[in-house]
Amino acid sequence: MIGARPFAAMLAAVFTLCAASTQAQQLYRWTDEKGVVHITDTPPPPSAKGVQKQKPAAVGTASSQLPYELSQAMKDFPVTLYTAPNCNEPCARARTALNNRGVPFKEVQVSDAESNKELRRVAGSTEVPVLLVGGSMQKGYEQGAFDALLDSARYPRAGILPVRNQSAPKPPEEQRPAASPSAEEPPKPAGPYAPRFSK
Repeated sequence: MIGARPFAAMLAAVFTLCAASTQAQQLYRWTDEKGVVHITDTPPPPSAKGVQKQKPAAVGTASSQLPYELSQAMKDFPVTLYTAPNCNEPCARARTALNNRGVPFKEVQVSDAESNKELRRVAGSTEVPVLLVGGSMQKGYEQGAFDALLDSARYPRAGILPVRNQSAPKPPEEQRPAASPSAEEPPKPAGPYAPRFSK
């Protein structure tokens, strides 16, 4: 049988754990001076704007706000990456930068007259890679410039979204050589004993 003191101590410990659990579940949603939205389990700084407290029961819905913000950014500032089949390291680094930040993007491989014309209209040249975020454009891969464009479009910063694994599109199929006659009809026998056909 548990004595009165040990029982009281155990009850106090349980109460402390429950209180700590409830406190840990308290979330704050706020915007900093640069307009970036944060969701934290600690009170925001005094300079924070639009502070909202999330109730413990709403903890499960807090993470669902990020996809909404992401979908808004995608709607207002869609991301397109222009690459080319013969663009190796710079295009791969540009693709990796977007994947590491978790940004969904459309990749256009410039490989024919139509895609060349589109890239020339967008960037004024046919050099790749080119990043298009809404109406803003960056020629060539430069991490700081990529981040600045995505930040201005209010895409979540690196480390907030899960890393993506979008790979390069398959290069366009080259024109296949015309099928040889042997592929369409059986080979004709050859040699001195081959049958001869008169026309």
